[in-house]
Amino acid sequence: MKDYLRTYVDWIVYFAARTLICIVQSSRIETCAWWSRVLAWLAYDVIRLRRQVIDENLRHAFPHCDDDARNQIGRGMWEHLVLMACEAAHAPRKIHDTSWREYVTLHRSREMVDLLLSRRPKVLVSGHFGNFEMAGFVAGLLGVPTYAIARPLDNKWLHDYITKFRSCTGQFLFPKEGSAPQIQAVLESGGALALLADQHAGRKGAWVQFFGRPASCHKALALFSLTNNAPMMVCYARRSEEALHFEVGLAEQFDPACADPKMQGVQPLSQWYSEVLEREIRLAPEQYWWVHRRWRGKPHGKRKPKNRLPSAA
Repeated sequence: MKDYLRTYVDWIVYFAARTLICIVQSSRIETCAWWSRVLAWLAYDVIRLRRQVIDENLRHAFPHCDDDARNQIGRGMWEHLVLMACEAAHAPRKIHDTSWREYVTLHRSREMVDLLLSRRPKVLVSGHFGNFEMAGFVAGLLGVPTYAIARPLDNKWLHDYITKFRSCTGQFLFPKEGSAPQIQAVLESGGALALLADQHAGRKGAWVQFFGRPASCHKALALFSLTNNAPMMVCYARRSEEALHFEVGLAEQFDPACADPKMQGVQPLSQWYSEVLEREIRLAPEQYWWVHRRWRGKPHGKRKPKNRLPSAA
């Protein structure tokens, strides 16, 4: 009975989501941008949705900003999130292999394309910044397939629909659990592995300084690059002033084959890409997900030896 009710609820949620997407797709992107501002005001100022988390994160990240400046960033973040979903609904119909130049500007394009087309494995690192969904979308349009790791959604209909969007131009998804053999096969064949670098990894992760506070990073990101001699590329897809227009570019790159020996480690490499990501976020802070709990827990300290009694033997 519980499985039946859950299936029924999932189907209703999927139907409601698809209906909303149809409304968004039938509207002009300028209309969607206007509604994004209205819904952002409603979420931030009226409902105060996750306001405490947002305020705490912004106070630590921008201690010299006053309340008005932080409120502007927080409200802009909600506007960005709503508009991001609208852009994902419009992109497959408007951005394709003959029109992408009207919507996308490439930064450091020569260097980025040379790296993506090389036969060496690549590790593409980004974060919850800008419209990161468009990065894989645009890479597929350029003829570069990417492989990403994502947790399957509980709602199978929504999962299939979102997966269809993500893979429509050549992006492939691996499940978060049990995909190590497929990931290794991609790297050994010279493929491009795309990962989000700002997800909390727990107390056993690699702890770095991110916006002046300790943050835990997954060690696998650095290990993928170091153990496979794969260049790491910190990329971004930042929205321009106009909706559905993006700057997709390469922020920095790290090559294990010719890097400083001091960088040949999980900790320094994790700190490096975190600093690069922070630098890009500061250029457009309203396009970062301040709503999620990036800073949680504390690093493992040295364990104090326990005073154990001698055994009976």
